[in-house]
Amino acid sequence: MSRALGQLRRVAIEQGLDALDVDVLLATVLEKPRSFLYAWPEHELSEAQHHRFQDGCQRRLSGEPVAYIVGEREFWSLPLKTAPHTLIPRPDTEVLVEQVLADAPDGEYRCVDLGTGTGAIALALKSERPKWQVEGIDRVPEAVALATENAQRLGLDVTFRVGNWCADLADDSIDILVSNPPYIDADDEHLSQGDVRFEPESALVADQHGLADISIIVDQAQRCLRPGGGVFIEHGWQQGDAVRALLQDAGFLRVDTRRDYGNQERVTFGWKRST
Repeated sequence: MSRALGQLRRVAIEQGLDALDVDVLLATVLEKPRSFLYAWPEHELSEAQHHRFQDGCQRRLSGEPVAYIVGEREFWSLPLKTAPHTLIPRPDTEVLVEQVLADAPDGEYRCVDLGTGTGAIALALKSERPKWQVEGIDRVPEAVALATENAQRLGLDVTFRVGNWCADLADDSIDILVSNPPYIDADDEHLSQGDVRFEPESALVADQHGLADISIIVDQAQRCLRPGGGVFIEHGWQQGDAVRALLQDAGFLRVDTRRDYGNQERVTFGWKRST
């Protein structure tokens, strides 16, 4: 069989793989940008590269996420290492970053990303607001190690540590809390579909119809935020009403929701009373 890029690409797509997935797998094997595939379609893979590509194709055909196969996913134009013990950063979470940046002008703020995973949100915010003191907390030590590695690779001064939401944050000590917590109900049919089948359930599923962890964060946020501080939470597309109610019942002001790129309610935020 030919090892030329163009032929390999056509065969993989005919087998049922998405064209973008094929391009990512090929570019990773070659350690080249995707543009190389189109500029040099006659380029042939070495035997070792060919085996790696075929293995990647079989893993993808079995449903394994490309981000786990290649060990990387881009978020906010930042290349982040990924691993099966963390969620794969998704484009809709960039809406969360956008909202925080829109509502919090540059300054010397202390921002904490709860359930940080790969560190995607914390690192994106630090890349845009270098004056901020940004931290990430996760209860999984392997996630903290991965996020720390991502920060070091990107040269971003973000501290990551093991913790349980806001439990060890001092009262009135944080300006901005941000989180993409577990928010999927255990009975949700989507858990048996697509990439989420391979992602850690502990980072996806929450009790109380997906609202248990969000409820904890809202309760703890009222204590640890400084007066006038804000909390920003990503949630499921049908949870906007419930999350707004949680924030309002906890005493937060100016509660509102931002829609994602698919026009679904995705990020809800509110502000602690200033005095």
